[in-house]
Amino acid sequence: MDLPKFSSDIRVMTQKLSQNLKGHDISRLESVGEQLVELYQKNLVKINHSILELICASNLISRYYKVEVEKKISDILVCDIHARKGDGNTIIEIETGFTPPEHAMDTIDYFAARIMSKIARYSKHCSKFSLATPVTGILPISKIFLLPPHARKKKEVMKIKELCDRYYKNPPIEYDDILNAHIHSIYLINIDKGFAKELDPQGYVDLTEDLLGRSEIKY
Repeated sequence: MDLPKFSSDIRVMTQKLSQNLKGHDISRLESVGEQLVELYQKNLVKINHSILELICASNLISRYYKVEVEKKISDILVCDIHARKGDGNTIIEIETGFTPPEHAMDTIDYFAARIMSKIARYSKHCSKFSLATPVTGILPISKIFLLPPHARKKKEVMKIKELCDRYYKNPPIEYDDILNAHIHSIYLINIDKGFAKELDPQGYVDLTEDLLGRSEIKY
């Protein structure tokens, strides 16, 4: 653990992001940075993920959301970012594309299942659920999540459940959670320049479909 380096990196990024904020919004972002430093002292976060959280938090704060990081939302779930404005709440889960060594031989299936499971598990806890990823990564978003629940076919829902069941058994992903899951947007994070661009799910799928198709990846 290198607390001085972590704190310095958080401070530098906070100062960079603060250039696009005004008034009390700067102190709100600084508060998020302080939360991340406290979590690091407890060995609960790492710097690369924390920088991504900080950039997304800045985007939300600039739009008048109250932001918390690493918030517990159920007995088994802790979300990366929880934001509230008015009567609605937003959850953002950040994905870097990392897969553990034990899935070296089934990386794509594992990653796709993780994305699908997050949409199913987290979206029922918020009015708006979003995924975020660095611009260097591609998220395999199944087209089923672009459809309203009543338009989702049982066969397609079961296909996703069967994939998720290969990796998530305790607890398993429930059929109804997949059926009713929703995704509001995808954030593309430019770490070097310190900003996040929000895309609607259909726009993101359109953007990445050709690349995934060329790789013969379909979900």
